[in-house]
Amino acid sequence: MGTRVLICDDSKIARKQLARILPTDWDVEVGFAEDGQEALDILSTADFDILFLDLNMPVKDGYETLEALQSFNKSPAVIVVSGDVQPKAIQRVKNLGAVAFHKKPASAEDLRSLLISLGLFSVADDSQKTVDEQPTAAEQFTLNDCLQEVSNIAMGRAASVLAEMLNVFIKLPVPKVNILEVSELQMALDYSVKEDSCSAVSQGFVGSGIAFETLLIFSDSSFPDMAKLLNVTEAIDSIVEVELLMDVSSVLVGPFIDAFGKQLNIDFSHSHPALLAQHAKVSDLVDAKRAKWKRTLSVEIVYEVENYQISCDLMMLFTEDSVSVLENLLSYLVEEE
Repeated sequence: MGTRVLICDDSKIARKQLARILPTDWDVEVGFAEDGQEALDILSTADFDILFLDLNMPVKDGYETLEALQSFNKSPAVIVVSGDVQPKAIQRVKNLGAVAFHKKPASAEDLRSLLISLGLFSVADDSQKTVDEQPTAAEQFTLNDCLQEVSNIAMGRAASVLAEMLNVFIKLPVPKVNILEVSELQMALDYSVKEDSCSAVSQGFVGSGIAFETLLIFSDSSFPDMAKLLNVTEAIDSIVEVELLMDVSSVLVGPFIDAFGKQLNIDFSHSHPALLAQHAKVSDLVDAKRAKWKRTLSVEIVYEVENYQISCDLMMLFTEDSVSVLENLLSYLVEEE
């Protein structure tokens, strides 16, 4: 009897990629779940040998899924495959029972080596990989699907840099990808930035026909804890606030864009970061760029620092001309081997 594998990830792209790189000479049957709750429902009624588990998912994330599996009489060996490469994230999943952690994107060679080292894979005489649900047509995947997965990986890299610098754990969401009119952009920001007053840093990027602006928005209530984490002891005045904004912006935005660009094989040129607003309302931020942001493809990520009152909203705002270029560049994610 072959090995039964369940791949749990909210990204269709990630599920397909992982199924595609499983050893071809493995007698394996592959099933899929879109979130932790669906995986638990499947595992409560059927036996699987291995669960490949993402961390950042809606409904029930990877951590919650690992906790729930501890109450199962019989549970599969869990290999976490995630873009969140924070050392504390890796340690947490192992403490919760995962047998291994593998960063996204995984390669066929690395995954094969990992499975062999764990004693979970051996070549069968009559091997056959059976996949229950694996989309094959590129048109089944949207630009949003592809951009979300690339952003998810970049998000994890940026969070790891910040987490290591500050010795904290960064809580990561599922990136939101949408094409927004300027009024919808303001509503999105109003929802994410829940306080009346905020400050923001903007920076422009361009490369290979793609142009976008990053917007990093901090709730003003974040400043005291930001200063504490960065060992700033002087009184927090407007000058110190700008220094804090620029420091955190460089640590978050730089690694994010670097990881984003590497996945597209683009080295983006960039402008200097600029203070867009200080102690302003969200509507003021949008008004400052209203003419430029009439309609934009946006990626939104809300970073939170565990046990601290720090929340920042990172947005990538692409020009309309960039959309078709992005579609072509991201098509590699759904190409068949």
